[in-house]
Amino acid sequence: MELLRLFITSVIPVIKVLLVLAVGSFLATESVDLLGPNARHHLNNQLVFYVFLPALIGCSIANTITVKSVETLWFMPVNIFISCAIGSLLGYILVKITKTPPHLKGLVIACSSAANLGNMLMIILPALCEETNSPFGDSSTCSAYGEAYASLSLAAQAIYVWSILYSIMRTSANSIVKETAEILSETSAEPLLVSHSSSEDNIYQVDLPDEGNQRMSTFGKMKQCFMTTIRSKSLKMIFTPATIAAIVGFIVGIVSPFRKALVDDSAPFHVIYSSIDLIGEAGIPSMTLVVGANLLKGLKGSAVKTSLLLGILIIRNILLPVSGIAVVKAAMHFGLVGSYSLYQFTLLLQYAIPPAMNIGTILQMIGTGEAEFSVVMLWNYVVAAFSLTLWTAFYMWLVT
Repeated sequence: MELLRLFITSVIPVIKVLLVLAVGSFLATESVDLLGPNARHHLNNQLVFYVFLPALIGCSIANTITVKSVETLWFMPVNIFISCAIGSLLGYILVKITKTPPHLKGLVIACSSAANLGNMLMIILPALCEETNSPFGDSSTCSAYGEAYASLSLAAQAIYVWSILYSIMRTSANSIVKETAEILSETSAEPLLVSHSSSEDNIYQVDLPDEGNQRMSTFGKMKQCFMTTIRSKSLKMIFTPATIAAIVGFIVGIVSPFRKALVDDSAPFHVIYSSIDLIGEAGIPSMTLVVGANLLKGLKGSAVKTSLLLGILIIRNILLPVSGIAVVKAAMHFGLVGSYSLYQFTLLLQYAIPPAMNIGTILQMIGTGEAEFSVVMLWNYVVAAFSLTLWTAFYMWLVT
């Protein structure tokens, strides 16, 4: 493949994302006002979170995951979680070096670890396969495998984002609430006394022993602990609609009767699956538009330090892609990865993709860091227009 054609093929997906971001910003301007604060809130916190994203993830997993694909593609989710772990570690180091404010720690770790494996791979892999001089073989076979790799990557990334990363970002955002509560309690003595007395009552109610508690059987204690865990807020944070959709999609894909009834083209209830899939296709454009709309807030003024922004850019565009080469080469050395060049290329490319749009969805929900994320997102995609193209060319040379 010619170098110029490779450059154009690689840069088009990034330009598409930048154009959609620009449309989102335009729709949020005061003169148009189609994506104002209220519209963004309803679109992001309700439609995207509860409808579009679960439909997209569930259908992607159900379509991709089979017993055979689990045997051949098992390392891909592992590779994604390794990349997230490396990015989280580098993000944590950056937080310590730059002394990031507590409410932005989750944002930094998220932007350093979670990549936009949804629409970027969905655009890049088919575009490379359709090139006449593509090194990945027959275009139809290559495109089919590319779509499967992209769908599995999207699903695995979503599980990480909506379980582990969601909890980290919620905890980081709650630091603002705690600090505000402490300030208010220090400036108001009377509410403090009321709160103190009520907390003492609660302590006595919990700690005072009675015969019922002493006679409680081991089974009773286990049941009480289980019910407490089920009702806990932490468990609800992990089992978000997207996570539940991923579990359902995995079951439908693995269990043959479900797959034959819903997913296959000749399935009797395929119309149900295709309808849900159609709804899910609105997820990525909606998230991208919301991030673009939030970009206006970031451009008006943001507290992102230059050192912090540079650190995230270095992690995403240099450190992670280099570490990806080491991880994938080690996996190939130990026989964990097959010899198909497109599969190896996809594993490498997962380390070079810009930050995920899902991060903006979470920030919109918890109500903090939206302006900062918009600025980080803008610069990451501007830089990615060059860095992702170069890494794509280098990775293709490496595997072919």
